[in-house]
Amino acid sequence: MRRFMFAFVCGVVSLFGLQSRAGAQILAEGNGRDLVEAVCTGCHNVREIQRSSGYTRAHWNLLTAAMIDLSGDPETHAAILDYLAAAYPPSDNRRATPVPGNLTLSFEEWLVPTLGQRARDPVEGTDGAIWWAGQWADILGRIDPATGAMTEYDLPAGAKPHSVDVGPDGSVWYTGNKNATMGRLDPVSGAVTEFSMPDPAARDPHTHVFDANGMLWFSLQQSNMIGRLDPQTGETKLVAAPSPGSKPYGVKIAANGDVWVACNGSNCLLKLDPVTMEVTEIKLPEQGTTVRRLDIAPDGRIWWVNSGLGRLGVYDPETAEIREWPSPSGPASHPYAIAWFDGAVWYNESGVRPDMLVRFDPASESFQSWPISSGDLYAGILRHMRVSRDGQSLLIHQTASNRIGRVRVNGGARTQ
Repeated sequence: MRRFMFAFVCGVVSLFGLQSRAGAQILAEGNGRDLVEAVCTGCHNVREIQRSSGYTRAHWNLLTAAMIDLSGDPETHAAILDYLAAAYPPSDNRRATPVPGNLTLSFEEWLVPTLGQRARDPVEGTDGAIWWAGQWADILGRIDPATGAMTEYDLPAGAKPHSVDVGPDGSVWYTGNKNATMGRLDPVSGAVTEFSMPDPAARDPHTHVFDANGMLWFSLQQSNMIGRLDPQTGETKLVAAPSPGSKPYGVKIAANGDVWVACNGSNCLLKLDPVTMEVTEIKLPEQGTTVRRLDIAPDGRIWWVNSGLGRLGVYDPETAEIREWPSPSGPASHPYAIAWFDGAVWYNESGVRPDMLVRFDPASESFQSWPISSGDLYAGILRHMRVSRDGQSLLIHQTASNRIGRVRVNGGARTQ
């Protein structure tokens, strides 16, 4: 019952990425507008409807069906679809700029069971299962990719897990983004253990990753901190970012153990000593630069997305050299997730429609891109991507349409 009610009240919210009703904006005139406002803005405002590229009635139907179950009220459902299709039809708003090439990909996807949960951040477990975080429904989920079978696990109410990772012992860890905890799920029993933050100012654990010694590192974006948790003792230590408003976001571990953190609020990267937790700030050259996520190539270079200016960047820790390339869809493309995969840098352009998966070959300095589908339409945003344990697949998602995906490279010429 809890999940159904969540899907009905807030499902459309996930579809549009809405905010609080207090700042509600006015939707376009039309029959059904008041109904859409009543359903959607019970939790959130509607600005992302206005920003969307629009859809046909059939595609609005597919998209809302991934968010809410209105089968018991067909009149309401029809009125919502009629309004959305008339007021927000397909347009060229935020159009992507695809880059052709000779590589081909295969996409596999799963629609998760609970609607409206904002499924995100898939990661492969030690047994080959794929885990995801259902952020808005306080859920962790597991997919058996061989059979497609899915299981969902309830978390403490209000946790709002922002991300998920799997520890060396197979336990599943999540960031309690709204209840200031790190959480551990026993995948056998379903039991959850919470670890509270030692500082009341540490409010929002965000993204986490295990290092080679089994220590768990995590960012706290709005709290402007980075944390380290010892799973064996439960001890958590926190350190502040050097500059106010840095908003630590993505976290990765280098081969030498250094911890690298992206700054989503400022033009910087952060490097932490894994023993002392001393923080070094690397300033990036241009104001307006913000970095959602980063990854580390086998040669030790730090690749990062310049979300604020629509670029791809690289930093060489050995030489301190910084280079950037404009993303194909331009300054407003808002690159978001990033991963080193198949001998190249992969990231997405979340600010355009459709959301584009982009490959950059560092050897040739060339791009190729593909639209990311959600079933039979293109909608949603990829917020985090990771590589499978065998290195053969890229794990992705689309939060708006509640889909978890897996990408493989089929063939074509590429530089290794």
